[in-house]
Amino acid sequence: MDAVKEKVKEFPQTPGVYLMKNAAEKIIYVGKAKNLRARVRSYFTDSKDHSAKTRFLVKQIEFVDYILTNTEVEAFLLEASLIKKHRPKYNIRLKDDKAYPYIRVSVTDQFPRLYLARKVKKDGAIYFGPYTSGTAVWGTIRFLNRTFLIRDCKDSFFASRSRPCMTHQIGRCTAPCVDLIGIEDYRRDVDSAVAFLRGNNKKVLKDLAGRMKEAAAGERFEAAARLRDSIEAIKKVLERQAVVNDTSEIDQDVIGFHGDERGTLLETIHIRQGRVIGNRQHFLPLVDPGSPDEDAREWLTSFVNQYYEDNIVPDEVLLAVDLGVDLMRLLEAVLKERGGHDVVVRFPTDNNGHKLLDMANSNATSHFASYVSKSERKQKGLEEIQVRLKLEKLPRRIECYDISNFQGQESVASQVVFLDGTPSKDDYRRYKIKTVEGANDFASMKEVLLRRFRHAEWEDPQLIVVDGGKGQLGVALEALKEVGKSDLCVVGLAKSRVKGSFSDQEIAATEERFFLPGRQNPVTFPAGGEAFQILVGIRDEAHRFAITYHRKLREATSLESELDFVVGLGEKRKRTLLKKFGTLEEIRAAQAEELAELPGFNRVLAERILLQLSETPDVADGEDTSARTEEE
Repeated sequence: MDAVKEKVKEFPQTPGVYLMKNAAEKIIYVGKAKNLRARVRSYFTDSKDHSAKTRFLVKQIEFVDYILTNTEVEAFLLEASLIKKHRPKYNIRLKDDKAYPYIRVSVTDQFPRLYLARKVKKDGAIYFGPYTSGTAVWGTIRFLNRTFLIRDCKDSFFASRSRPCMTHQIGRCTAPCVDLIGIEDYRRDVDSAVAFLRGNNKKVLKDLAGRMKEAAAGERFEAAARLRDSIEAIKKVLERQAVVNDTSEIDQDVIGFHGDERGTLLETIHIRQGRVIGNRQHFLPLVDPGSPDEDAREWLTSFVNQYYEDNIVPDEVLLAVDLGVDLMRLLEAVLKERGGHDVVVRFPTDNNGHKLLDMANSNATSHFASYVSKSERKQKGLEEIQVRLKLEKLPRRIECYDISNFQGQESVASQVVFLDGTPSKDDYRRYKIKTVEGANDFASMKEVLLRRFRHAEWEDPQLIVVDGGKGQLGVALEALKEVGKSDLCVVGLAKSRVKGSFSDQEIAATEERFFLPGRQNPVTFPAGGEAFQILVGIRDEAHRFAITYHRKLREATSLESELDFVVGLGEKRKRTLLKKFGTLEEIRAAQAEELAELPGFNRVLAERILLQLSETPDVADGEDTSARTEEE
């Protein structure tokens, strides 16, 4: 500790980010500062103002490093990216298992279309959202495509058409692929969809009504009828949307929260042009359960900083806590840097702002109760697992492994991790089997466990689940002994099997059985219990993750093998082709001109590739029936 204090005295008095590490040199906290020396020194003063969390953190610090930035705003931006990368133990961290869904409009294309996107990129496209779920986004895209007759086909399919497809024939597309609509008219339909997404509903309806009258006057009755149907469809959608301010022309996010000694749930409500388009919850457990005195301003600022690293920045952010003028202005500068436009961050003092904040806080209170109830059920399930499997510690971290292969080829393995009974996808790992030839699941399992537990930097689980019963359990114990991890608890999960004969009136099945080292008879869990759901859930997730990886490798191998027969297509050109298209279907659908334009390609080679692929059937993208059904 004294050495750290001496080193801190030499820190510069400029903006930057500091990284605190423990004895194993693992980053346990990342912070930002306007004055690095003053901020870091404050941790090592005997101040009664320090929270319990800060005092506990300081006890773990063995090393402190820093990264200089030009401004305090840059320090904020860097802090968020470092927290996301290193996930330090004592930082507030967002734990979404997936990114928010957005609607992306490819306005840079000659004939744009609408996509679901999980990341907002600076690619010239227009993004709308975030929305509540992917299902909601697909529903909106389908509605817009049908209402404004926007194409929904892939670019490769679009470029290969010589006649209209079925979508046009049933009246859901204007067939820009074969020039049945001009660029200007198609763009007008896209502009209407964009205006609708922006909330300019009155303008959209007025424009459609004008076009309908114009079509009717010109005796284009089919076009007039289509526009009439579009107007009615839009009105029905608008009736279902919650309106909080029908005069607002700005985009707002409202952040409320509710919490107690168990943690805090933040509710983010997304309002676009006065209409609620979605809401999302983020639960922040206390870093140290013994420190309920954490400063709300600190974790709320950290939340806002991290949240808008990956999400669209609105025109205004309403917060449930007054952070003070200086910090509010600093957050505005940070968000302006991210969003590219002016942003207002404020604690609401007007009546409408109070109503929005009350709505966010009410939702947070309701969702907090639901989240805590679910967490308590998970806790009881983990406690039951601990008792029934006779574990020394509560299995907060459970790891499960699965092996997948296809007729002995492309053997792969998955490592799935559950923390406190729920998936922790940041900790998932995939393995390509290196030392085993053929379909030998026992040897493959041993290789994977040896490789995994040689990673000393990865946290050890309180429970390891392998599938296959006693056989795989024995292999797992051998592997753990080799790496000096014999103290880790392992259970073998034997999948339930159907029993009986064809003449039986009813189909029966055995129970899921869990085998423990040194015990002859298996342990079973009630099928409807939380403990059972956790253990079977992680097994099923491991199987899904392994199969997905295995299928991806098979598709790549199949494509690569087909390309091997093309004369003049070397490894470098093959990699270029794979990177651009990825699948046989995409390449087959491409035009010779598209292939010829790739670096190192020409027209002759492009036609040779398409000729070769046209003579070979595509591999069906079905379930891998040869892969093991047990997840290991």
